[in-house]
Amino acid sequence: MHPQTRPLLVSAPFTWSWIDLMTSQQPGDAVIRTHGLTKSFGKTLALDRLDLEVARGCVFGFLGPNGAGKSTTIRLLMGLLNPTGGTASVLGFDPVSEPQEVHRRVGYLPGDFAAYRDMTGRRYLRYLANLRGGVDEGRSHDLAERFELNLDRAIGALSHGNRQKVGLIQAMMHQPDLLVLDEPTQGLDPLMQRVFLELLSEQRDAGRTVFLSSHILAEVEEVADRVAIIRNGRLATVRDINALKARTRRRLELRFTEGVEPPFDQLGAVEGVIQVARLGSTVEVVVEGSMAELLRFVAPFGVERVVSNEVDLEGVFLQYYEQQP
Repeated sequence: MHPQTRPLLVSAPFTWSWIDLMTSQQPGDAVIRTHGLTKSFGKTLALDRLDLEVARGCVFGFLGPNGAGKSTTIRLLMGLLNPTGGTASVLGFDPVSEPQEVHRRVGYLPGDFAAYRDMTGRRYLRYLANLRGGVDEGRSHDLAERFELNLDRAIGALSHGNRQKVGLIQAMMHQPDLLVLDEPTQGLDPLMQRVFLELLSEQRDAGRTVFLSSHILAEVEEVADRVAIIRNGRLATVRDINALKARTRRRLELRFTEGVEPPFDQLGAVEGVIQVARLGSTVEVVVEGSMAELLRFVAPFGVERVVSNEVDLEGVFLQYYEQQP
């Protein structure tokens, strides 16, 4: 274990006080704040002066490839690592001096989730529920049903995807105000990924907050309200999901009526068009942002068909990673 790594503790039985409830449910305040948060491992700078704020009641996507600093950030937020510099606050608590208060109130799935392999899923979840001071067992059963997980098998005998389901259930079963999930869909098949995204939407609808770290852009795009992109340990941008999509590049195929000369030479000057290629009566156009101006321009020229690739964040993400530091 790294000398500055703390074990994750699930606190002994506790009861919520009225002050706790009032503190955890104030609308509109930030549930995560960092200022200048920095972490070095020897000469390696893993996180460089991170300033971040996550509002209550949203799904916040934290994007970046492996090694960008996502897991380091989460371990700092959970009090599992001590920062080299800067500060963090989670639900109003300092993860360095008050890690148990953070652990009590957060549902956490680490990127390298591991559990007692000789326990069944049912026994393991009951064990964690008892450590938390009592959790409605019906909640874990409901989640297991939705994930189509057999809780009576030993965890060590489960596939990677099914072990991941156990990890998701233990993070969600006590209905925490904040979910912190590090690469949560590892090993899940597409159907279970769909179930997972539905559960995240339900958490948000109930006023809870989700901090979702991932390198899978499609899942974040579908459910997130706001997105941060981190590269090489530094924050590249924080945007509302719709604002980020506005920068997305689409590749369109415009097929013109036979015998009509496409306005090829004029298309490059249309707002938003950044690339034009001609393939017979079809013109391939790359557009950044809105397609409205392009469609208005080509309408009088007899366009028979417009084929657009599905909008996603891949292009935007790559743009930020192509930029020089």
